Amino acid sequence: MNNLFDIKGQVVVITGGTGVLGRCIAAYLAKEGAKVVIMGRKAEVGEKIAAGIVAEGGECIFLKTDVMDEAVVKQNCADILAKYGRVDCLLNAAGGNMPGATIAPDGNFFDLKPDEFQKVLSLNLTGTVIPTQIFLEPMVKQGKGSIINFSSMAAFRPMTRVCGYAAAKAGISNFTAFMANEVASKFTEKIRVNAIAPGFFLTEQNLRLLTNEDGSLTKRGEDVIRQTPFKRFGKPEELCGTIHYLMSDAAAFVTGTVAVVDGGFNSFAM
Repeated sequence: MNNLFDIKGQVVVITGGTGVLGRCIAAYLAKEGAKVVIMGRKAEVGEKIAAGIVAEGGECIFLKTDVMDEAVVKQNCADILAKYGRVDCLLNAAGGNMPGATIAPDGNFFDLKPDEFQKVLSLNLTGTVIPTQIFLEPMVKQGKGSIINFSSMAAFRPMTRVCGYAAAKAGISNFTAFMANEVASKFTEKIRVNAIAPGFFLTEQNLRLLTNEDGSLTKRGEDVIRQTPFKRFGKPEELCGTIHYLMSDAAAFVTGTVAVVDGGFNSFAM
């Protein structure tokens, strides 16, 4: 029982690892003994994050990627296998939003830009499917692994304005359930597919929606806090425990679930 939560030596790949949440998770997992591979588009930022983790005694490397480019992700996977020989966990944290896929407070649905809507779908949903397909292959050969996707509160409850992002995240939740069944029924129960659905954490994607330039809350930010029983935004490190659990053998019988980490937002009732 003492080893249920042990993740020492696990090779963990984090797409979107240069973001606010991704970098925090990477640092935590490295401290727990995992071998962390940060993947992202911002090479300078990624290299700096990896160097900082190594300076703290962790094991971490950065690989530049584009989660929507199959050839690039395949090369990333080949490089990781050449260095470590295996992949134990894939954390699909890459994603984001675009102004044209978000409806302004004084706008309406007719202002939606279909091209930007499609880009948001591609970045979030296709950007989860492609790495999953590629990194699942070595897991199948190993006979064990864990995939953790990033869903969202927007996948559970219809929210104003974030049309494209919400649609993409709902797709990720559905894809998670599909893959859990697909993998268990056709390969092995020792490869599990789950997701986390963060509540409201201040990130690059939502900062302009929730806060003003002076740091005060927007009307939307105030509404979020009002409907969150904890009466605050989440802290990035508060995602780490759930991810650690889903990676570990403690979650050996857990697959196809979307774990909510939201300070009670989804349970709020008047």
